Amino acid sequence: MHRIVGIIGGMGPEATVDLMRRVVAKTPARDDQDHIHLIVESNPKIPSRIAHLIDGTGADPTPELIRIAGNLQRAGADALAIPCNTAHAYAHSIRRAVSIPLLDMVTLTVDQIALSRRAARVGLLASTAVHSTELYARAFSAHGMDTVLPARQDAVMALIKAVKRGDTGTETQAALGKVALEMTHQADVLLIACSELSVISAGISVPFIDSLDVLAQAIVTFAMSGA
Repeated sequence: MHRIVGIIGGMGPEATVDLMRRVVAKTPARDDQDHIHLIVESNPKIPSRIAHLIDGTGADPTPELIRIAGNLQRAGADALAIPCNTAHAYAHSIRRAVSIPLLDMVTLTVDQIALSRRAARVGLLASTAVHSTELYARAFSAHGMDTVLPARQDAVMALIKAVKRGDTGTETQAALGKVALEMTHQADVLLIACSELSVISAGISVPFIDSLDVLAQAIVTFAMSGA
């Protein structure tokens, strides 16, 4: 039997569905029973992480994140995953509230890049909240690596908001591709560190690492290690 993974989703809904698609695609299966058991709470009513972390005007999402984590554990999850990079600012509180592991997307992604690539500068495509909290900057710094931010962070935030309202078409994808191309001369490797941007990553024409893809593979590896 595979181990069960609980997904704290809804941040945003499209990214949650995208993670599930990736897990299915990465799972070696010949029939339904070969796929991984996911317990998903896709709750778009979780208070805004950006409003809380950056604007300082929004409600703290920690109680709701903890509530969902507890529900998923009680429902039978053997580990948790969160398809939202910004929400990992609350990872410590979530870990303290449950007795099952959190498959930490930030740590998993940083470790993969640090182990597999000789990169001194990582071009970080992420929300302003991720930049401000230095979630990735601190983690990469521990490996002696620097992060490079886009010159047009306002354009990145506009793309994130576009995905949240359902605009994921070719024009939006191409706009992300343009921002990514602009960063190739500044960075040794590009990293998508926002799951909304992962949804429109098809527009990027240069090599990159996608944190959502790293998380999907970690879910498959964890679940199948219990088989």
